[in-house]
Amino acid sequence: MIITALTAPQATETPAPDGDQTPAAADAAASPAPSPTPVETPEPEPVEPVEAADRLREGVAAQNETAGAFLDRLDRIAVEVGDIRISMFDTLLVVGVILLVITAAILINRFGRKMIRGVSKFDETQKLLSEKILTIIVWAAAFFIGIDLLGIDLTALAFFGGAFGLAIGFGLQKTFGNLIAGIILLMDKSIKPGDVIAVADQAGQQTFGQIRKIGIRAVSVTTRDEREYLIPNENLMINQVENWSYSSRNVRIQVEVGVSYDADMKLAEELMLQAAKKARRVLDTPPPTAWMNGYGDSSVNFTIHCWIRDPEEGVGNIRSEVLKNLWWLFKEHDIEIPFPQRDLNIRQNKQFERLIAALAERDDPSPDTGQ
Repeated sequence: MIITALTAPQATETPAPDGDQTPAAADAAASPAPSPTPVETPEPEPVEPVEAADRLREGVAAQNETAGAFLDRLDRIAVEVGDIRISMFDTLLVVGVILLVITAAILINRFGRKMIRGVSKFDETQKLLSEKILTIIVWAAAFFIGIDLLGIDLTALAFFGGAFGLAIGFGLQKTFGNLIAGIILLMDKSIKPGDVIAVADQAGQQTFGQIRKIGIRAVSVTTRDEREYLIPNENLMINQVENWSYSSRNVRIQVEVGVSYDADMKLAEELMLQAAKKARRVLDTPPPTAWMNGYGDSSVNFTIHCWIRDPEEGVGNIRSEVLKNLWWLFKEHDIEIPFPQRDLNIRQNKQFERLIAALAERDDPSPDTGQ
């Protein structure tokens, strides 16, 4: 059996002649295609840098309508800088949170210092170092906690953050350098409060002073004449420092003395040692010693070496006390303290003889004048 499938011929549309087009088709062909309507993009809303302000305002409005209306009125008073909107309520909230965080940080820092001061196992240097580290941790935590409480969008403040970072990089570079230098000095215990170090003033004269405080930026050194020097921490870490109290508090003082060539040197030396031992701050161990330095033009020169343990009380007063004691001991034993003496020898010459003759004629009366 042969089966053939018959399919109906498909109708094909042929364009009609121009004269046979219907009016509706002609209008449709003549009218242009409709253009798409433009879609308006909404302007970006100003960015609220303090997200916590909106949450707080909404929470207060839910609890009390009057307080919520007052906060809304404060929020309407705003200033827009570019895409950032800062209202009066945001400003008051930021100031309040900053004051709260600063007060809490100060109280925690004081409490922590009291706790550190009460630890008997730490010496003064370790206590001071612990206080510095505690201060850095507390204030860093206070900064990040304040940022978290306020919900500040740091991306909105990227410009201000960049400017602040640039200011830290250039303006506060020395401050951070001195801070790190102070911590290093405390860690290696080369400089600590109470040490006596040599200090040079602007004229180049060297004196000594006692370290009173090691701060964030500088070390406070007080001299015997109550002058307070603020030396940057970096200078003490980089430059050479003469520390009289680093390994031992014993300091040797030199007192220069000269005696006559006619004096009994053995007796003079015994009197020097006796004068040094009479000084109240001179140590018995190591004992004072007297060294002969050399033969001078007018005297035999000695140096009295004596030791003290409290250089912060001064060294000039020790020299004065030893010299005063020695003065009365020398007077008592008839030992002469010499002073410079010179012999003048005048050579004879014709000019000198004419000068002597002229002076004699002026002093003697002349017989010709009848005087």
